[in-house]
Amino acid sequence: MNINTPILNCVFTDIILAIPDTRQSAVHPRKNYQAYINELCLGAVLPWLQSDFTPQAQVWPNTTALPSFWELVNGTAITVDAVRFILVPSENIDCSELRVPQEWVDIPTWLGDYYLGVQVEPDDGYVRVWGYCTHEQLKTKGNYQPSDRTYALEQDYIITDMSVLGVAREFCSDEVTRTATIDIPTIPQAQAENLITRLGNPAMINPGLTVPFLLWGGLIAHGGWRQRLYEQRLGLPEQRSVRQWLNSGVSEIVVGWEKINLQPNRAGARNITENQPRVTLSRQLAIAGQLYELVITPQGQPQITHWRFELRHTIIGAAIPGGFKLRLLTEDLQPFPNNEDMATTAVEQLYIEVALEPGEGIVWEIEPLPDNYDREILKF
Repeated sequence: MNINTPILNCVFTDIILAIPDTRQSAVHPRKNYQAYINELCLGAVLPWLQSDFTPQAQVWPNTTALPSFWELVNGTAITVDAVRFILVPSENIDCSELRVPQEWVDIPTWLGDYYLGVQVEPDDGYVRVWGYCTHEQLKTKGNYQPSDRTYALEQDYIITDMSVLGVAREFCSDEVTRTATIDIPTIPQAQAENLITRLGNPAMINPGLTVPFLLWGGLIAHGGWRQRLYEQRLGLPEQRSVRQWLNSGVSEIVVGWEKINLQPNRAGARNITENQPRVTLSRQLAIAGQLYELVITPQGQPQITHWRFELRHTIIGAAIPGGFKLRLLTEDLQPFPNNEDMATTAVEQLYIEVALEPGEGIVWEIEPLPDNYDREILKF
């Protein structure tokens, strides 16, 4: 059976897709049932979107982040070109309404263009994409349910002919799919720490419902805090300690960073002086179709107090275009003196050197945004 094509077109022209029999799990072994249902949904629907819309359809922000979303919120975001789809899976066979978690509607960085209702049948091995709506419809015609913090849209406003979705994407590119939403303030670091400690209890089934939504939204909209809350609920120790990475290697749960022992010839090519440490951390980033490298190097031995963040092209001698920015922020996204380097013209590298206390956290940002970017907090 070809899982990329519908195996049945129902009278409502919904889409029925087979769940892949075998696929590598993106979920931590201690996954909860919500994560399991979302994983089945994604495994069936993503190949269909890649086949019928564009091969470039991909998970937002990246597959590595999915467990931290599914631990806290039902749903998965997929980007198709500049359009974002939100998959909303359920085992409920009642399709009289589509209920979407508030997080996917009111957190500005999370909201989508189209929301797809997906019925998941784990035992029978298929999912049914039964209808869709837009963000604008959810906000203007949906009923907000404070008891479970969802937006419920009645069937009268849901498009159940899934063929319309392709037509809308192809011929109605100017369709208004989004509308204004609420402002989610950045919360102070001390408050975030308290929330992570409090909500990190795995016995708390729906942690988001125990605090006001503006606090909850501000916490999980920050990728670093969302990830820390997830790890706290799994009982994991600190996973993003740069000092630990340099000593014993990068944590298995962290994808993207690697520990590198620089060879003398490479050190010379990179203009790194001989008295600097040979060990560094590196992460490859795709930005505007080019590959770049973000490198973190400790400065000074044996007491490391200064760190160098450097962005450069992966091709030696290639330039970083004018307009690029490398920026460092505190954990609660506040700037500090000399926290940014900008390329006014093409340059070989952007770099920032910063003094950090042991245990202090830093968030890095780059403009333009790298592909699959998700904020992370690095501890020093």
